[in-house]
Amino acid sequence: MDEKLENARTNMLSREIILSKYACKSYKLNFSEKDKQDIRPIFFRDIDRIIHSLAYTRYIDKTQVYSFTKNDHITHRVLHVQLVSKIARTIGRSLKLNEDLIEAIALGHDVGHSPFGHKGEKYLDEICRKEGIGYFCHNAQSVRVLKDLEKIDISIETLDGILAHNGEILINKYTYNAKKNIMDFEADLHNTFKKENYSKKIIPMTLEASVVRLSDIIAYIGRDIEDSIKIGIVQRDKIPQKITKVLGNNNSQIVDTLIKDIIINSLDKPYLVFSDKVFQALMELKDWNYKYIYASSEANKHQDFIKELFNKLYYCYLNKIENVKDNKIYTESDRNLYKFVKCKETNTEIKRAIIDYIAGQTDQYFLNECIENVKKFDINELYK
Repeated sequence: MDEKLENARTNMLSREIILSKYACKSYKLNFSEKDKQDIRPIFFRDIDRIIHSLAYTRYIDKTQVYSFTKNDHITHRVLHVQLVSKIARTIGRSLKLNEDLIEAIALGHDVGHSPFGHKGEKYLDEICRKEGIGYFCHNAQSVRVLKDLEKIDISIETLDGILAHNGEILINKYTYNAKKNIMDFEADLHNTFKKENYSKKIIPMTLEASVVRLSDIIAYIGRDIEDSIKIGIVQRDKIPQKITKVLGNNNSQIVDTLIKDIIINSLDKPYLVFSDKVFQALMELKDWNYKYIYASSEANKHQDFIKELFNKLYYCYLNKIENVKDNKIYTESDRNLYKFVKCKETNTEIKRAIIDYIAGQTDQYFLNECIENVKKFDINELYK
C-alpha cells in the first residue's frame, strides 16, 4: 500500500485507542492481506457493504407498523434502522464504544425482515413449521441474507450483533460474552433456524451489539406513538401519567430520558442497565403500546387477507418449481423465481429458498406477485 494511504489507515485505526476497555477494537482483530489493502477499518467497511447491498435498498418499502395507511410521514423500515443507528451511536459514543461496529449492526439488523413487518414474519414462520423446515426469525434471516444469499464479506462481530439484536425482548441488564467465538456464532445461527424461540437465548459477543439491541426498543417505542397520533389511533393524553411523569409524553422526551438513563447507569461498566424507575416505566409503556397500537384494528388491517396471500403465494411458487417442464419460463415473475431458486437440489433447500424469496420482497412487490400468481384484486381497495 502507498505510504500515504498506510498513514491514512493508521490514522483511522488510532481513533480506537481512546475507547473503553469494554469496546471491541478492530485493530486487535486478525487482518487478512486483502483487509490490509483497505484504508477502512473492518467495521467501517462493513457499513459500506451493508448500505450497498440489495437487501438494504429494499428497506424503502417495508412495513414498520402500519401497512395500509395513506400518510407519507409515518415510519417505514428504512427510517427505523436509521433511528436505531443514531440512538445507538449516541449511547456508544458516550460510553466510549466502537461507533463503527454499532452503526454496521444497526443498519443491517433488519435486512432480513419480511414484507408487512412482524405479521409477515409470523406468517412465514407458520409456513416453515407446517412444511417441517424449521423456523423463521428476521434476525437470523438478516444474517442469512448478508452471509449466504448475497455472499457479502461482513465481519463476524457485525453478523453476531445482527443475530442477537432481538428488539422485541426488553430486559433491564444487557450483557455480552467476550469469550464467544465464530463457532459459537455459527451454532447460534443454526439453532435459531432449528429450535423454537432460540433467538431469545442469544447473548452477543460485544457490548456494542447490546447497545443496538436496546436502541431498537428506544427507536420504536416513542416513534410508534407519534405515528399513531398522526393517524388518529391514540391520543397523547391517554398515555398513563405514571409513565409520562418518568419518561415524558412525546418521542423526543422519551428518547432523551432513556438514552441519558442508560448512559448514567452504564458508564465504565461491562453491561448496560436502566434505573429501576425508568425500566419499570418503559415496561409499562411497552405494554400500553401493545394494547393500544400493535393490537389496534389499523395496525392489523386486512391481515386475514394478507395471511391468506402468504400461504397461497408460497404454495404457488412451490408448485411452479416442482412442475416446471423443459425449462420453459413464460413470465418475468417466473424468471425471477427460477433464477433465485436455481441449483437447489433437495426438497428442504427448495422450500427454504422460496421462504427466502418471499421474505426479501417489499410490500408492493409481494402484492404485485400475488395479483399475478394467486388472485386478482384491487390494491387501492386495501388503502381505504
